[in-house]
Amino acid sequence: MKPELLAPAGDLERLKIACLYGADAVYIGGSLFGLRANAVNFTIDEIKEGVTFAHKLNKKVYVTVNIVLHNKEVKFLIDYLKQLDEIGVDAIIVSDPTVLDLAKNNTNLDIHISTQQSTLNYEAADYLKKLGATRIVLGRETSKKEIQEVQKVGLEVEIFIHGAMCASYSGRCVLSNYLTNRDANRGGCSQICRWNFNLLDENKNLLEGEKDFTFCSKDLSLLKHIKEICEMNVTALKIEGRMRSIYYIATVVSIYRKVIDDIYDGKYVYNSRYENILSRVANRDSVVQFFDGNYDENCNYYNSRVEVSNQDFLGVVLDYDETSKIATIEQRNYFKKGDTVEFFGPHNLGTTYQINKIYDTDNNLIDVVRHPKQIVYLKVDFPLNTNDLMRIKR
Repeated sequence: MKPELLAPAGDLERLKIACLYGADAVYIGGSLFGLRANAVNFTIDEIKEGVTFAHKLNKKVYVTVNIVLHNKEVKFLIDYLKQLDEIGVDAIIVSDPTVLDLAKNNTNLDIHISTQQSTLNYEAADYLKKLGATRIVLGRETSKKEIQEVQKVGLEVEIFIHGAMCASYSGRCVLSNYLTNRDANRGGCSQICRWNFNLLDENKNLLEGEKDFTFCSKDLSLLKHIKEICEMNVTALKIEGRMRSIYYIATVVSIYRKVIDDIYDGKYVYNSRYENILSRVANRDSVVQFFDGNYDENCNYYNSRVEVSNQDFLGVVLDYDETSKIATIEQRNYFKKGDTVEFFGPHNLGTTYQINKIYDTDNNLIDVVRHPKQIVYLKVDFPLNTNDLMRIKR
């Protein structure tokens, strides 16, 4: 059975992009009880709109309710869960047993166990199944062998295949709370693991090195192992990143969609170009992490590194006139006449185009597009679709 490709969505725009670019399901956070306090998050009305949009495309929507609850919040939880049930949300993602129990007894919602629960073994999975869980999102620290052992429990199994990692056990970190008073387990992580630190000896003297010390994890990418994972019959493959841009979501989802479909159509051949495309949307190195059981010092940054802001994403196609061949573009980064770019979309991983003429909204020829979300027009001889994206050709 083909696995579900599950994508993150931090707002309605990203939800729609994820669905259009090939995700089978999306996971979102509401304004309550989620673990991304700094994200835009969804109001109840936006959840309704998102569910309606996704269901029309036969896609699913899961809502994170994975915060660690305090007493004062419990009384608000049942009403919120009932609202999600009435909207038609396909499942909730939980970590606190309180949420699981109240959802089971007051709604018909499917219950997915969050990676925040750090489930790494089959006994824990079996226990959670008996409590009413329908799916388990395994901790990101599981190896292939451990995943296969958990599958024997008979619970739906979801694993992370791409995105950021955590220096702690799947988010169970207290450093952020301790050093900045921002609670990682309540959505406020300040990512202490990515800070640079001074190293001191036993006498508290500063140790000088070539670079500052850090213990930040490199990102996860299991692209090279997707065929192997598909053969394991894992239920769902999850991409991390509710804080990520539409460009990131569109790029990552479209690559994994293409690879998964090729596998099941018997056409899959490893393509290093896909790795190159994925590497361009993140500002950290990606490695296999725990899946192959070879986790070592190469999976972390122990010396500081430079994170370069990605400016490959140039624009969004708002419209395309097939008669005049004029594409309406909304700018997202600086580009100019003479640049070689690439258009890509849900059914096209990239078509090269050289910018020869740029027209502004007054039909004047211009050489540079530098204003945020500036609307311009390009004549493009091949067909484009609304929501196709434009990036630098590398």
